[in-house]
Amino acid sequence: MSLRRLSLCVVATGLAIAAPAGDSFDPGRYLDHIKFLASPEMKGRATGSPELEKAAAYIADQFKADGIPPVPGQTGYLQPFEVTTSASLGRNNRFEIAVGSGVQTLQVSKEFVPFNFSSSGKASASVVFAGYGITAPEYNYDDYKGLDVKDKFVLVLAHEPQENDPKSVFEGKVLTSHGDFYSKASNAKVHGARGVIVVNDRINHASDADDLERFGNTNGPTDAGILFVQVKEEIVKPWFQAAGKDIEQLEKDIDTDLQPRSFALPRFEVRETVDVERAVKTAHNVVAYLPGQTDEYIIFGAHYDHLGLGGQYSLAPSLTGTVHPGADDNASGTAGVLELARYFASQPKPKRGFLFMTFAGEELGLLGSGYYTKHPELPLAKAVTMINMDMIGRVQNGKLYIGGAGTGNSLRSDLDRITPQFDKLKIDYSGNDGYGSSDHTSFTGQQVPVLFFFSGLHGDYHKPSDTWDKIDSVAAVQVLQLVAEVANRIDNDAERPQYIRVEPTNPHSGSAGPVSGSGGGGYGPDFGSIPDFAEPPTGVRFADVRPGSPAALAGLKGGDILVKFGDRDIANLYDFTYALRAHKPGDEVLVEVLRKDEKITAKVKLTVRK
Repeated sequence: MSLRRLSLCVVATGLAIAAPAGDSFDPGRYLDHIKFLASPEMKGRATGSPELEKAAAYIADQFKADGIPPVPGQTGYLQPFEVTTSASLGRNNRFEIAVGSGVQTLQVSKEFVPFNFSSSGKASASVVFAGYGITAPEYNYDDYKGLDVKDKFVLVLAHEPQENDPKSVFEGKVLTSHGDFYSKASNAKVHGARGVIVVNDRINHASDADDLERFGNTNGPTDAGILFVQVKEEIVKPWFQAAGKDIEQLEKDIDTDLQPRSFALPRFEVRETVDVERAVKTAHNVVAYLPGQTDEYIIFGAHYDHLGLGGQYSLAPSLTGTVHPGADDNASGTAGVLELARYFASQPKPKRGFLFMTFAGEELGLLGSGYYTKHPELPLAKAVTMINMDMIGRVQNGKLYIGGAGTGNSLRSDLDRITPQFDKLKIDYSGNDGYGSSDHTSFTGQQVPVLFFFSGLHGDYHKPSDTWDKIDSVAAVQVLQLVAEVANRIDNDAERPQYIRVEPTNPHSGSAGPVSGSGGGGYGPDFGSIPDFAEPPTGVRFADVRPGSPAALAGLKGGDILVKFGDRDIANLYDFTYALRAHKPGDEVLVEVLRKDEKITAKVKLTVRK
């Protein structure tokens, strides 16, 4: 979830296994799937890794053993798609400081390091100190006020001012999004800078002032469209001394009165070469189909990838390099798909077919499910409901979340007839809108009704400690029985559920990445788009546009690719987030989108977020 076993070790909850789906769901067999998928040998199942391909083969073998064939017309169970899986430092990273006729060359990864979202390229330019690199009109703060940085490198401090002051006009001890590195990159790009040089702010982080970020640990787009490196503070101190200033005193002064202390650093030039290599690999969704009596069908889905050895989405960054097994996230949901496939294969032929899918690339941004909805192996118009399971293995105190119940006109009534049979489960219908940080969102955007089953977050989420021995297979099996009963009810309904658009409450809750103009709380206006997290070559593709929203009223549609917002070019979701945040409700913004081969401009009047 968009974040190892030897013996049966089940955490008992006292949940009785209900009878509705018979005794075909076995906790031990369910747990065996998880033991395999989350074993140390599977190395965390990172998308693009040999271990994920091994997992795909395992899933396909299970479908075949249960007598469930591939989709008619397909040659096998695997649907391939390409994905940018990782970034690594190339051989040609170089940072030189030229003063007069002398040149100082820094050591990569010891004195400077590029960020994984940096563009690759070469540039030589003078350097301008731009404080924290923040423009925040809502806080009446702007490090770039009156500053010319066009075609120059900007040197900026990490984090944000008054970080440890609970009375700060920022948010005190909680960093705002302005402190994120991607925000500093977008802001520098807006102001015309050629590149960003970031240095740690010693005033708030004295203990790690000269630690370099580990390459690959920072969130951001695949390519920010600007050079972005970090340099140790000890390297830049002489730059300030040559100008008669002290960097630590400047930090203190900014924190005192929130006034910019930006200026051009004199008498030297920086020469940078950044070489970031991005790996493009083939990953696979695994798809099997149990035909019904009609051409309509119900989808069961779960993602089977995880974080591999950690990296930028790990919540234990100091343990990067350690296997993140992903037992609950999401071997638990994958095992659920396998057990449901096995169960339904043993039952009489259903009225509607059952499509069983496990997705790759979810942790990188719903990539596998997003690819499938653009390249479906069966017509999406015939998909009656998509049922997604992500983290169903650790039901706590009987609590089970079911999302998406509002996306089909009959889904909630079907659930209300079934859930009383499972009185040990306490159902929470959060996420009624069908959006969220898991694969059902890809189908909501295609107007397929969805249901999302989720047992809740826990302290092991996206950490090496998400291991098989913490899975409660007894409770998980009861969730599968509930899912089976819901599917049977939908299958036997005379009428299929009709899709209903529901106003998203927070479409990116829990996702890795920035919020956009799609709603959600916080500062800024509402735009009304739901982004497709699979980045196009440039711009932001809309998975959907909310009815009645500013974007919808301006004639924008799902599938449009936003490439310009006001006077700002939009290369990725992070640029869009930053551009939107610079406006306020009531502003009218001219935007440009690509719709297939056509370029369309529209005026969008932003409104207040609700």
